[in-house]
Amino acid sequence: MELAHSLLLNEEEYNQLGEYQKSEFIFEWLRFLEKLLPVTSRADIRENQKKLVEQLTSLLNNAPGPPTRRLVAKNLAVLYSTGDTFSVYQTIEKCNELIRSKDDSPSYLPTKLAAVVCLGYLYKKLGRILGNSFTDTVGNVLKAMKNAESQGRYEIMLSLQNILKGLGAAAIPCHRDIYKAARSCLTDRSMAVRCAAAKCLLELQNEAVFMWSTDLDSVVTLCFKSFEGSNYDVRLAVSKLLGTILARALTSKQTPASTKHNFRRISLEEVMELLGTGFLRGSSGFLRASGDMLKGTSSVSRDVRVGVTQAYVVFASTLGGQWLERNFSAFLSHILDLVSQSHPKAIQSQMDAIGCRRCVSFILRATVGGLLGEKAQIAAAKEICQAIWKLKKVVDAAMSDSNLEARITNADVTASQHVLVCALQELGSLIHGLGTTAAPLLQDSSTGVLEAVISVIIHPSISVRLTAAWCLRCIAVALPSYVSLLLDRCIERLSALKSSPEAVTGYSFAVAALLGAVKHCPLGIPHGKGKVIMTVAEELLCSASQNSRISVQRTQAGWLLIAALMTLGPAVVQHHLPRMLLLWKCVFPSSPKDLETEKTRGDSFTWQVTLEGRAGALCAIKSFVSHCAGLLTDEVVQRLLPPLPSAVDLLTQLSSICKSYGNSLKTSSTVYRHKLYELLAVLPPKTYEGSFCAVLKELVADLTIPDGQIDASTFLLPPLCHEDDLLLLGPLLQETDHRFIEEQLVLGNSVAGGSLEYDPYSIYEKVAKRDSIPKPLPPVLSVVSAATRLFGVIFSHIAETHRLQVLEQLLNSIKQTKGSRQQTVQLNVVSAFSTSLKHLANCKGSLGPEEVKRSALTLVMGALESNNPLLRCAAAECWARLAQVVSDSAFAAGLAQVSFDKLKSARDVVSRTGHSLALGCLYRYLGGIGSTQHLNACVGILYTLSQDSTSPDVQAWALHSLSLIVDLAGPLYHVHVEPTLSLILMLLLTVPPTYTEVHQSLGRCLNALITTLGPELQGSSATVSALRTSCLLGCAVMQDNPDCLVQAQAISCLQQLHMFAPRHVNLSSLVSCLCVNLCSSYLLLRRAVVACLRQLVQREAAEVSEYAVALVKESREDFTPVDINIREIGLEGALLGLLDKELDQRLCQDIKETLSHMLTSMAVEKLSFWLKLCKDVLAASADFNTVASIDTTQEEETAKVDDASILTSESDERFHPFSNPRWSTRVFAAECVCKIINQCENAGSAHFDITLAQERKQRDSRDDFLVLHLADLIRMAFMAATDHSDQLRLSGLQTLLIVVRKFAAVPEPEFPGHVILEQYQANVGAALRPAFAPETPPDVTAKACQVCSAWIASGVVSDPNDLRRVHQLLVSSLVKVQAGKEAQGQQYNESTSTMEILAVLKAWAEVYIVAVEKQKNASDAQNHSLKNTKSVEESYRDTSSSASGLLDLVQADLGTLSKLWLAALQDFALLILPSEYASQLPAEGGTFYTAETIENARPHYYNSWALILYATALWLTTTGFIVVDPDEGVTNLSRPVTPTTMCQDSSTRPSVKSPEDVNTDRFHLILGISVEFLCSPRSDAAMENIIACLHALQALFDVPWPRSKIGGDQELGVELLNVLHRLILTRESPDIQLAALEVVRLILFAAQEHVKEKRRSAEVDDGAAEKETLPEFGEGKDTGGLVPGKSLVFATLELCVCILVRQLPQLNPKLTCSPAVQSGKHLLLSEDGSRLVSAALVILSDVPAICSPEGSVSVLPTILYLIIGVLKETAVKLQDGQLPLTVAASLQALKGLLSSPMARAEKSRTAWTDLLRSALVTVLDCWDQVDGLQQQRDEVSLLTAITVFILSSSPEVTTIECLQKRCIEKFKITLDSKDPFVQCKCYQLLHSIFQHPNKTVSYPYIHSLAPSIVRKLQETEKAKPENAAELQVIQEGIKVLTALIATAEEEHRAHLVACLLPILISFLLDENALGSATNATKNLHEFALQNLMHIGPQYSSVLKKLMSSSPTMKARLESAVKGNQESIKVKTAKHAKNPGKSSSIQLKTNFL
Repeated sequence: MELAHSLLLNEEEYNQLGEYQKSEFIFEWLRFLEKLLPVTSRADIRENQKKLVEQLTSLLNNAPGPPTRRLVAKNLAVLYSTGDTFSVYQTIEKCNELIRSKDDSPSYLPTKLAAVVCLGYLYKKLGRILGNSFTDTVGNVLKAMKNAESQGRYEIMLSLQNILKGLGAAAIPCHRDIYKAARSCLTDRSMAVRCAAAKCLLELQNEAVFMWSTDLDSVVTLCFKSFEGSNYDVRLAVSKLLGTILARALTSKQTPASTKHNFRRISLEEVMELLGTGFLRGSSGFLRASGDMLKGTSSVSRDVRVGVTQAYVVFASTLGGQWLERNFSAFLSHILDLVSQSHPKAIQSQMDAIGCRRCVSFILRATVGGLLGEKAQIAAAKEICQAIWKLKKVVDAAMSDSNLEARITNADVTASQHVLVCALQELGSLIHGLGTTAAPLLQDSSTGVLEAVISVIIHPSISVRLTAAWCLRCIAVALPSYVSLLLDRCIERLSALKSSPEAVTGYSFAVAALLGAVKHCPLGIPHGKGKVIMTVAEELLCSASQNSRISVQRTQAGWLLIAALMTLGPAVVQHHLPRMLLLWKCVFPSSPKDLETEKTRGDSFTWQVTLEGRAGALCAIKSFVSHCAGLLTDEVVQRLLPPLPSAVDLLTQLSSICKSYGNSLKTSSTVYRHKLYELLAVLPPKTYEGSFCAVLKELVADLTIPDGQIDASTFLLPPLCHEDDLLLLGPLLQETDHRFIEEQLVLGNSVAGGSLEYDPYSIYEKVAKRDSIPKPLPPVLSVVSAATRLFGVIFSHIAETHRLQVLEQLLNSIKQTKGSRQQTVQLNVVSAFSTSLKHLANCKGSLGPEEVKRSALTLVMGALESNNPLLRCAAAECWARLAQVVSDSAFAAGLAQVSFDKLKSARDVVSRTGHSLALGCLYRYLGGIGSTQHLNACVGILYTLSQDSTSPDVQAWALHSLSLIVDLAGPLYHVHVEPTLSLILMLLLTVPPTYTEVHQSLGRCLNALITTLGPELQGSSATVSALRTSCLLGCAVMQDNPDCLVQAQAISCLQQLHMFAPRHVNLSSLVSCLCVNLCSSYLLLRRAVVACLRQLVQREAAEVSEYAVALVKESREDFTPVDINIREIGLEGALLGLLDKELDQRLCQDIKETLSHMLTSMAVEKLSFWLKLCKDVLAASADFNTVASIDTTQEEETAKVDDASILTSESDERFHPFSNPRWSTRVFAAECVCKIINQCENAGSAHFDITLAQERKQRDSRDDFLVLHLADLIRMAFMAATDHSDQLRLSGLQTLLIVVRKFAAVPEPEFPGHVILEQYQANVGAALRPAFAPETPPDVTAKACQVCSAWIASGVVSDPNDLRRVHQLLVSSLVKVQAGKEAQGQQYNESTSTMEILAVLKAWAEVYIVAVEKQKNASDAQNHSLKNTKSVEESYRDTSSSASGLLDLVQADLGTLSKLWLAALQDFALLILPSEYASQLPAEGGTFYTAETIENARPHYYNSWALILYATALWLTTTGFIVVDPDEGVTNLSRPVTPTTMCQDSSTRPSVKSPEDVNTDRFHLILGISVEFLCSPRSDAAMENIIACLHALQALFDVPWPRSKIGGDQELGVELLNVLHRLILTRESPDIQLAALEVVRLILFAAQEHVKEKRRSAEVDDGAAEKETLPEFGEGKDTGGLVPGKSLVFATLELCVCILVRQLPQLNPKLTCSPAVQSGKHLLLSEDGSRLVSAALVILSDVPAICSPEGSVSVLPTILYLIIGVLKETAVKLQDGQLPLTVAASLQALKGLLSSPMARAEKSRTAWTDLLRSALVTVLDCWDQVDGLQQQRDEVSLLTAITVFILSSSPEVTTIECLQKRCIEKFKITLDSKDPFVQCKCYQLLHSIFQHPNKTVSYPYIHSLAPSIVRKLQETEKAKPENAAELQVIQEGIKVLTALIATAEEEHRAHLVACLLPILISFLLDENALGSATNATKNLHEFALQNLMHIGPQYSSVLKKLMSSSPTMKARLESAVKGNQESIKVKTAKHAKNPGKSSSIQLKTNFL
């Protein structure tokens, strides 16, 4: 194929190829040429033009296939338009010759067609350049059309369309001729020709004025004719033509040219009248219509009506939303008039009425719902309301008039019903779509929406009553705040109007509908409503028999209410269950005898009431079983069962009852049947086993004796077919935008589709996925579908012998019927049998013996050869399911063989299609039957069938079946891939485009092949690349196909290819194809486009976006989708726009995902673009007045925000690419803003740092940072948070919350000490205020509370006065909370008030926690600031004032809050009890929840308990645990006290608890909740919750009293430690682990206090007794044993080891031996790791303090091992000479241990000494481990450790000679270190050792090391210090010597001084040297001089002696002193800066 890529056709290669390869080669060359020509230079083209033209025109004679001829034509046109045009006339002449040719043979046809296509493209591209030649051409083409067959007519029409497009107005001379030709084609037999003609006429009307002026009427009539017998594509094309022409006629201006044509302006009325004629009278003229009228037949065929309906929509869409807004009332009245009484014929039968109503509803939905923005929709809703009021008046007049014409007016009433149904339905849908944005509409009393709807609830017509109820339901779902209100109103009216039949049914429908709405309202309804409704229902049922006039209505209403009540779920229903079961039991006779007596007693009326009642009861129980499965315990099932046998008995008697009482009972008995079947299908089959036979008999009868000739296939079978197979049956069964009206065409003439009045019980059920309203089918049909479902259940449960009888009976009944009845029976039987196979397959049952299989086969086989394609499809599926159930390979092979034989012999289309599909289905259920020869046979047969060009149907089915086999045969298919691919290509290139179904099947085959090849497609071998090229070629052919569904296939194939071999798919051409089809009128194509985009942007979002914009800029002609404006707003904006217009849920979801992927990968790079998009969407429909009014309140703060002016100015089209987006789109935009912030957070800190952002922006202006758009973010959040829509308010508040959290800490560079958010406090306040208004829903208020607390806690605003604005909102909420749950409005479920209360308490808790933390930080800062400079103190003053200010704000309400917090925690503690304690819960509920709504309340408690717990713990620790005692004033409960005088009367009043008890209760409450939660936090438990819980425990143990509780109760302590241990094991987060360790430390501290306290009191008590007899306190008593599980010490050690080993695995002795961990490899821990290890070490060093001496001995080795282990593993040199944190901690811990009292206690002293010595040896050994990593070891740390041993332990540990020697050795080595820093440290350590008070310790070191120190210092004279480090070494050395002098005994001091002085003097410089000296030597000089001046006077005698002995020294000293006196001032200044120890050194020496 690569050889085809050249400008000229490579003829040598071409001639060597075979027939099929030639056509592929040509096509590939033409594709290449198409891309090449536009980019080739003119000169090159001219050079080769002659040859190229020859090659291209010669192709015309080669009988090219449809795709090839189109490409030849395109290329010729492009060639002439870029090259020379002189030879174009020859080409045109040649084409005309080909067309004139008299050769009519089929083989010559492609050449003729190619010539036609060629002409079309030449004229389209070259247009008027071709001068006048077109008249001949058009004439010639039209002549050829006279005897052309359908393909010719099709191509000619399309060609004429192209000619017209190219010539424009120049073609006027031919217009009439073309018009005539197209007219005849518009009613052609072939549907494809009709479509082409419609396209041609659509092009023609652009210039042909007569079409929409003089000939308008005839064009319209023609279109109506064209609709007759049309298919979906024709209706789409013709309705587009019709709608466009009428719109054009309406809007055209009068032109001079048109005056000649006696042109008249046409009015809207006339246009509507024209369309209305088609809708009401169809395509027939008046004469024919009148004749039909006389006969009384309905003449309007449905397809005409549906076509006209679509034309209405096109008409309105063409004129646009603004036009519709202006003319809405006229439009509405016309549309509603279509179903009014003025046209009785359109609605004469119920079927027609339902069909017409559907059409009217569709028109209204598509125009009002699709074209109008929200404001216009509200206006439209008002108009619809007016219409309802008008009709209401008519009805009232009719009802009140009791005059003689009552009969006539009654007809009026029934006639007005359809108008009302349509109006109510649209009103409901409108409000449903508007959601809470419709609130102003309902509050507007002048419109009176609710009044209008409620007023028609008592309309005489049942369908109006039902629709009004449905409309109420829509209102309730849209505005949840109205549910309770409407329920109350309807229940009240129902009780008041009990005696009116209309009112009883109407209001009961309304109540049922509203109950159905509750599950869509998250906020629910008050629990008490259930009780009210149950009572009303009971009353209705009990009073039904009192008044026979309304018995039926009352019975029905009572059961309907109960059935609807069940949808509220188990929580509500369980309270009413006993009453309901009682009613259920009473409704059926208790024994067969009673049933017999009933039969003898009743008349037809009583039977009607009885059947209605029983059907209702069955329905209620079914509703109960479906919605309350949780309550179906065995006991309840037992109580449900007794009436069932009697219900079945009645079922068997129905036919005889109907016979006795005539036909009036027919409907009620059908409904009864239906309801019983439905109930039995949902009950477990075991429960009614006894009735199987009786029920089966009835089922078989229902299935085989159909009522009437109703073809039920279209609703019975689709669920039983596989959805992929339904694609074979054409677009009718596929999802389209017009499905709502197209459905009635599928259903056949006798049924128009479902409607609410067929089954009132569906009003509370959930609506099917695509419907806006329930559409139950007529009872006759619903019975059949219920029967098939139940048959499936029962058949799979009966005995196998019984199955045989049933099947034979079914087979006989099919044989006995004839004609259409036979087909109906067969259809019912097959669907029932298929259902039973489904059940059998699910429960893995077997079918039964051979005979059963045989009967089953006969049954299915008959259906496989049925004339109904849908039945064949279902039968093929059934065939395969049969094989699946039998699951025997021989049987399956047998089935396949049957099909093979049939296919070989049969010649008829029916059996060939059926059996070919059966082969594919077999594969679907048996997963590639396995044997290769079987596969070969299948493929062979299907290849043959798919080339049967005589029948496109056979081709389509065979190819579809082949695609299934390809898909399911898996790797086995690889052998066949190449032949299959060439077959597909061959067919794609030859099958005419009019056979769309074949092309669609080819597309599915190609798709399956690509999937089979999968990742292999990436390969580079020759075969793979040939396969890949073929796949791409196939996709290209399909992309050019005119059929939209084939294009959709092409897109999904390319999508697959892109997934497997992304490099080989040309992305730019794919993206251009996607953009062009983004607004296709075909839903499936739009879905394919978006699905493909979704995949592309996951990898290459940026490229896709760039290609889209580039494409729009380049192309001018091809790309004009009306709705999209990619040029301005990019692909992203276009998708957002599409999201706003699109109604299909799945498509919307895909668009959202696509946008989310694009946002994730591009938002940071294109930040401004994305933010502007979101802002445009959010601002487009912001209420201008609200925004303006807020802005004025913002004083000067809005100076920065200058875009306010844009918002308040008139909404201009240019500003808003989005006109009035829907609220759901705005919610999505707000969510996008949150995602953008999130993306920026991951992208880097500059987005949240304004200084950095501004710097980087100056450096590169293309950079963009989020912080620079803060004003926009706040503004968007504000617009969203103050909208009418509650959803949007929630999203806006969420955005605001995120903005506050992310930007709270960003400082404002212009005003230091302030943050950037401060200037927006007015906006934030204004955004929050509306959420606290009384009528706001609780979920919004709860969210707003969260934002309030975040805002206050963020510390953005520090001035208490500014904080008050927001604080005031929280205070107001708190007041509401104090009023308690009773005071809450009864609008929503009680759990919502729980939600709101807890949200308020949580918000306060957060504020309080932050206030306390701030104050704590401030007091810490104060302690620090003593050491720091002034500026810090100032800032401290600010923070402390703000902290105390915040605390003061909370303090005022703290008393109330603490009570509420404790109450909430008590509630929570009750709610988390396991279910077995349910009986112990308080019957009336808790403080904030009611007992009934306990389940709903739980999540809210789970959401907020943690912060409340923490706040309570903080409050208790600051105030709570102090008891006021009358005797002693205030005592701090440092240890437990006994209740004193305060409760002395406790015997008489036991209810008063002592403060001690109260505190203990509170302590256990907090501890209990925490332990319960920490024991097993769910895996999804929020981090915040765990941390808050641990913080609460920390706060609790921060004060003495709780510590005394836990210290005194060891078991409690151990349990807590175990819980924390588990938490540390399961949670990786360092924050959690650190917080847990802090709690451990406090528990240990508490235990220490407790032990100390016991020891102290024991000493006090036993002061006189002998010390030896004192009992041992602490763990380990006198044996030293620790018991795991009981021991606190053991638990602590476990926990610390866990932390240490996890951070430093080398510490684990088991691991160290394993090769995985090499010791000596130093891991640098992360910062978090170091902090954890340090915390664990602190705890370890505290452990011995809670042990007895013996106990301490048993734990000491472990502790030492761990501490020294950490030291060893982490002592690594760092760059800056800092000690690692872990080393510092281990040294600190070591010091703590060594100085422990246990080391000196007599019982443990010797053991400790031994162990400590061993430890010291270990430290010393660290040095001697010779390994390659020696240099890394940090000598300083180890040396410090040795020093700690020497200084802190008792002398006997370190003074053993061997140890001492080794220590001294180490110091010696270190002194000689090359590293000045190490030397320096060494001196410091020696300094401290030399000063040790115990001489036995210090002297050996002095003796060994002092001489070498002196020697080293003396050497310095020669080598002066180079830098500060070396200088410091010398200074430290001198300090050591001076210290030595001080500690030495008198007699030795003089010697030492004599050594020191010469050294010091040697450091002095003379004046000359001083000038040129380095800094270091200067400093050394000064340091020496100071020391000399200090020491000299003290030891003057020594000095004098020295001076006299050395004159040079004397001179040096004198000159230095002189120089010093001269510059004395400078010296004092320098003295202040005496280089003392740096801060790092302080850290290092403070261990000593």
